[in-house]
Amino acid sequence: MSGVTEPRKWNVLLTGGAGYVGSALVPKLLGAGHGVTVLDLYLYGEDVLAPVAGHPRLTEIKGDLRDPETVARALTGCDAVIHLACISNDPSFELDPELGKSINFDAFRPLVRAARDAGAKRFIYASSSSVYGLKDEPDITEDMALKPLTDYSKYKAMCEEVLEEERAPGFVTLTLRPATVCGYAPRQRLDVIVNILTNHAVNNGRIKVFGGEQLRPNIHIDDMTDLYVECLETADETIDGKIYNAGYENRSVMDIARSVRGVVGDGVALDVEPTDDNRSYHISSDKIRRELGFTPKRTVEDAVKGLVDAFRTGRLPDPMNGVRYYNIRTMQACDLS
Repeated sequence: MSGVTEPRKWNVLLTGGAGYVGSALVPKLLGAGHGVTVLDLYLYGEDVLAPVAGHPRLTEIKGDLRDPETVARALTGCDAVIHLACISNDPSFELDPELGKSINFDAFRPLVRAARDAGAKRFIYASSSSVYGLKDEPDITEDMALKPLTDYSKYKAMCEEVLEEERAPGFVTLTLRPATVCGYAPRQRLDVIVNILTNHAVNNGRIKVFGGEQLRPNIHIDDMTDLYVECLETADETIDGKIYNAGYENRSVMDIARSVRGVVGDGVALDVEPTDDNRSYHISSDKIRRELGFTPKRTVEDAVKGLVDAFRTGRLPDPMNGVRYYNIRTMQACDLS
């Protein structure tokens, strides 16, 4: 990856560190020599980080991002922030829009200011490729107008603006717009497209596709977490104030389904049903490859293989019914007001 400096060891506040991406990122940050403070509500289980629990460079804080005292405590000694925490995906957000706004947007500027005031030198924000809305152009690039279709996407875009407003000399900011993350992680999600189809193929023997021609951008969770680690190692001037799409493959839902069946086995039934929802999302990741030298190494098929292995070795028990694998079911089961 270009622009890489001599490896600096950071003390990183990782909000949402016990979520899907966070659970895969924490061990990588520790492995790279960084200190990590996780701030999370641990809605998906307090054992998510069990493999690294007790690590001398890991601090775990169970607390609410909306509480200034908790945030101040979490920031103690930290000189970088990777902000993953949010009510993630449209259905979960729409369960309680006011709650979603309070966590995803209202708490954001106070967090950024608290980080800067506490002496943090770098703030990396996980936005979303959904901020573009629907576009007809074949390559959706970072300089195109944002037209978010949902409140979830709207507040992601508004946080990007806030981060730019709060950027200051010595306080380096970076926004990443990830594609849909896929693959296995200690805190598994089974409510995103590749993971949904793989779960049903393995555990139901049947995949149901609605429409099929819609495009979806994807990135393997190991590539996404590698990127966060690499962004900590990149020179200030290379990333300061920048925004990057982060994806790999824009593939149709039908193509993904066929790939899943190809990995799981031809005995998997593939049902196609018509749909009124023909929304296609796709992004270009040329800028991040060109400027940072970041090129994902893992395919959708690699993600499917990792999930299949996790299912077959018993690492994901009760995958069709387990509440913790599904964000909306977890949100329905807890009270965060």
